[in-house]
Amino acid sequence: MNREDYYKRIETPEMLDYGVYLKCDQLLSCQKPLADLCTPDELQFQIVHQVEELWMKLICFSLVEVLDYMKERQTHRVNTLMGRVHQLQRMMIQQLDVLETMSPKEYQEIRLQLGNGSGQESPGFRTLLKMPPDLWESFNTHYLEAEGRTIRDIYDENYAHDDAYIVAEALIEFDELFQKFRWHHVFLINRSIGLGSKSLKGRSVDLLQAAAKYRFFPELWDIRSDMTDRWGGEYGVVREPIHVAAK
Repeated sequence: MNREDYYKRIETPEMLDYGVYLKCDQLLSCQKPLADLCTPDELQFQIVHQVEELWMKLICFSLVEVLDYMKERQTHRVNTLMGRVHQLQRMMIQQLDVLETMSPKEYQEIRLQLGNGSGQESPGFRTLLKMPPDLWESFNTHYLEAEGRTIRDIYDENYAHDDAYIVAEALIEFDELFQKFRWHHVFLINRSIGLGSKSLKGRSVDLLQAAAKYRFFPELWDIRSDMTDRWGGEYGVVREPIHVAAK
C-alpha cells in the first residue's frame, strides 16, 4: 500500500460493535487530517493534549463523586476514588514524556498552528483549578468541624491514623501530584522553547514557575513544618552526635 492508502486505513478503520460503542469514528476525526499535518509530530502533539483533556474530565468527574461521599462520611469510597485520581495524575505526568520526543524545530512549526493559544487555556485544567477549595471546605466541614477537631489533632496531638487522617493524606497526595505535573510541564517548556523565552501570549514562563509553587491545601503542608519546629524546640535543632554519645 502507498502512503495515502495507509492514511485512509488509519483514519477510517472498519467499525464493529466495539468501535461503535466508543464512537471511534468521531474520536479519530478529532485530529487534523493526516495529509494536512504541518509536521508529523503535530499528530502526537494533538493526541497527547486531547488525552490530557479526557483524563482531566475523568478527574473532575471523580472529584464530584468524592465531594458527595465526603458529605456522607463514606471514607472507603473517598479513598478509593482519590486513589483513582492519583493514578490518573501519574499518567498525565508520564504522558508529557511523549512530547519530549519532539525537536524544538518541530515545536516551532506547531506553534504557528495554535494562534494565540497556550496550555494555560486548557478547559479541563481551568475546571480542575476551581475544585480544591470545595474539597477543602467539605473535608473541613465533615471531618474536622463536625467532630471539633483540628489538623494538629489528626496529625500530632491526637494522632490515630483514622478516617480524617486518611482523607487528609489523599488530599495532600492530590496536591503533590498536581504540582509535580506543573513542574514537569516547566521542564517540558525548557526543553521545547527554553525558559528564557516568552509564552505564546508574550508573557514570561516565570508565570508558570510561580504557579508551580502554589499549594492547594497549605494547612496540610504547614502542619509538617509546625511539628518539626516543635520537635526541634523540645529535642534541640542540633543534638550531640550519636558517635560521641556512644563513647
